[in-house]
Amino acid sequence: MTPSSGHPATVVIDVPEQSLYGTGNLPYGVFSPLGGAPRAGVRIGDWVLDLAVLLDDDVFTEPTLNAFMAQGHQRWAEVRTRIQQAVAGPVPGKAVHAHEAVRMHLPFAVADYVDFYASEHHARNVGRIFRPTAEPLLPNWRRLPIGYHGRAGTVIVSGTGITRPRGQRKEPAADQPTYGDSHRLDIEAEVGFVVGTGSSLGVPVPSTDFSQHVFGVVLVNDWSARDIQAWEYMPLGPFLGKSFATSVSPWIVPLQALEAARVPGVAQDPQPLPYLREEQPWGLDIQMSITWNGHEVSRPPYRTMYWSPSQMLAHMTANGARLRTGDLYASGTVSGPDVAERGSFIELTWNGSEPVQVGRQTRRFLEDGDEVVITATAPGCGGNRVGFGEVRGRVGRSVCGSFSL
Repeated sequence: MTPSSGHPATVVIDVPEQSLYGTGNLPYGVFSPLGGAPRAGVRIGDWVLDLAVLLDDDVFTEPTLNAFMAQGHQRWAEVRTRIQQAVAGPVPGKAVHAHEAVRMHLPFAVADYVDFYASEHHARNVGRIFRPTAEPLLPNWRRLPIGYHGRAGTVIVSGTGITRPRGQRKEPAADQPTYGDSHRLDIEAEVGFVVGTGSSLGVPVPSTDFSQHVFGVVLVNDWSARDIQAWEYMPLGPFLGKSFATSVSPWIVPLQALEAARVPGVAQDPQPLPYLREEQPWGLDIQMSITWNGHEVSRPPYRTMYWSPSQMLAHMTANGARLRTGDLYASGTVSGPDVAERGSFIELTWNGSEPVQVGRQTRRFLEDGDEVVITATAPGCGGNRVGFGEVRGRVGRSVCGSFSL
């Protein structure tokens, strides 16, 4: 018996053998059924399970996962085991909803947002674009994970429309800047890490404590206005060119689901300072895919990242900065060594000088009506792959306060 309308007393969940959302994954999200309020759920196959009903636990009636995440690593492991045991047999019919019939929400209240610059391939490409006659990597790049502090209030869930940002831009040959719509709107395909449990102010978090603090992983699209960014970023780095929208996937894949995806990181030279050295490998073999108006244009491999998520966490707190439940930090653009592995369009089109074919059209940067979808999978236990869902966004512009294509 499989779930159906009418909520039978109990049902047996039918999961296809090669599903990206089997019992080895069980990503968490916040959903609302038709006519219902947002609440916590877990995805299995093509179904969403209402955790408050399945586990009889009021913490899952909250409109975000923050209260659950704050309960800590041991609690996360206990709940995961309870879910796996529950779905092995009949489950309450009222707990089961078809995935296509529910509305997904931002799964956590974002406390802080930090974005890193952890791909050497991306950093080298951008360096060559903007400093063609100089060394592409700045002297500090291999010494520490470079990052900037983003804007938590503009982190949005997948499917939310992206309003084309406005700001100051200055063309290289122009004498003065102008103000208006960004003409070089871009994406950055990234992997994000959601902090579950916080830390004390003044106490650095070592890389060995990564799995005790980080609840899980999301996909991120850090939308970027390259013309606004190019004019403003010296001397203090990204600001308005980045802060207008950052999209995240609605499903948080728990770290426990990624044990089979763990790989050694790339060789680091020079050897990092002691606080950045790792005792355990936290490279992740995540294969990403970027489609532009339905056409795949790139497949960035996260396993090629220079700095690992545990090193990013250690550096982010090295000065005593505290962690809070709901903090989000992202990897920065994921790019591999090949052209077809570049995770941003500024790289893929080489700053617009090499347009790419998108179906029957060519593109340099994003035009109104364009839609970008980022997906990813990783090795899972038992040979199945683990899915991360998608992060999707379509570009429009604000017309008299409303979104329009």
